[in-house]
Amino acid sequence: MEVMVALVVSTIGLLGLAKMEALAMSSTGVASSRSLAAIEASSLAAAMHANPGYWQAGTAQASYTISGTATTNPYAASPTCTLTGTSSCSVQAMAFNDLNQWAGAVSQVLPGYLATINCSQVVGVPVTCTIELQWTENGVAVNAQQTQMGSLVPAQYILFVQP
Repeated sequence: MEVMVALVVSTIGLLGLAKMEALAMSSTGVASSRSLAAIEASSLAAAMHANPGYWQAGTAQASYTISGTATTNPYAASPTCTLTGTSSCSVQAMAFNDLNQWAGAVSQVLPGYLATINCSQVVGVPVTCTIELQWTENGVAVNAQQTQMGSLVPAQYILFVQP
């Protein structure tokens, strides 16, 4: 009888340990996607700093919405800017190329994301932009109340930039 009680107690302990391991793995995945969102937002901020002729001059749109690899950018017909060849790119074409490359990179690390870039358009005030990333995180339910994971608010990362 004592051996049976010891086995039951050991089994309950091992089940608890397995649940803790699953939560640890889930938390690691969540932290990873949040870190990747921060890195990708910083990457776009660096591209904005590299193209001040577009972002600081006040010629940028007030708002961009990007999901997947498609953008709502008016420069969709612009040529692809590369370092090879002799053709020069306008600042608008460079900005569009940067946005498209960034959208492709983000879609690889945060599938199903939605990005919004809002820039101030106030004359006489330095341009400031907000880069907002939203995505859905995978999670593990801790208890029965958390099994409805579909109703969770998407994860969000916001970066303020002065290009």
